[in-house]
Amino acid sequence: MSKEKTRWGICHIYSSYNNTIIHITDITGTETIAKCSGGQVVKSDRLESSTTAAMTSAKIAGEEAKQKGIDAINIKIKAPGGHNGPMSVGAGAQAAIRALSRIGLRIGFIEEVTPYPHDSCRKKGGRRGRRV
Repeated sequence: MSKEKTRWGICHIYSSYNNTIIHITDITGTETIAKCSGGQVVKSDRLESSTTAAMTSAKIAGEEAKQKGIDAINIKIKAPGGHNGPMSVGAGAQAAIRALSRIGLRIGFIEEVTPYPHDSCRKKGGRRGRRV
């Protein structure tokens, strides 16, 4: 009995309020295997961040990765972060994970890798904050 070896990859999901980008690499993270974004699958700019666009782009990238021999992935989710961007991920991240598992990719761990400042530049808005 010869058991087939599982080939692992890393799926980097960048999900902001404006777009969702799916990027699948090999396990080292250096070689790109497949990539797709919300802007490649919808016509209108306002729909780039939608769950439908995220699911479609995840399906395209996942199927391309399966053709190249990847059958299991670890997921790294990233929001814009930094010292000015939102720390919470957009709506597309959860939909993309669901689409990747539906097409038959085995999911290892799901990790959140949003860049978080360790006390950096001063936030905009002044001493009293942003007044609305």
